Amino acid sequence: MRVICISGTPCTGKTRLAKKLCKEFSYKHIDVKKLIKQHKLEEGYDKEKQCGIIDVKKLNRVLVDEIERFKKENVKVLLIDSHLSHYLPKNYVDLCIITKCDLKILKKRLEKRGYNKAKVRENLDCEIFDVCLNEAKEQGHNILIVDTSKKVDMNSLKNMLI
Repeated sequence: MRVICISGTPCTGKTRLAKKLCKEFSYKHIDVKKLIKQHKLEEGYDKEKQCGIIDVKKLNRVLVDEIERFKKENVKVLLIDSHLSHYLPKNYVDLCIITKCDLKILKKRLEKRGYNKAKVRENLDCEIFDVCLNEAKEQGHNILIVDTSKKVDMNSLKNMLI
């Protein structure tokens, strides 16, 4: 089984890309948000950052269990999309796609989601400084960068995934 994680700054198009790939090529998908709720992995709420607090080690244990479950089902390609997915150990991930987005477009997407100015700025800074990309490199992942600012050519992308 091939495991592909899709990570990137919030609003860079991770979930949209994952859903398109799954629909186009019949890949399986793990909804990390559902897993977090299902396994009660949110350990609190950070008011300043306006987000849940997740223990990444606990999340990884649940994700590894899910990967093993899908292996038993003989799934060929499994996609995991979350800005936390790049924290999975490299021995469980064949490819880590990092979504990138033009800053003007990203700012509009973040504002459309209703984020306040501080949260918009924080996420723009994460994109500017390639936080997810650098953390994925630190994990030792095989990385593919996909720019979601414009329409992604799915056939070209599939060829890169093979």
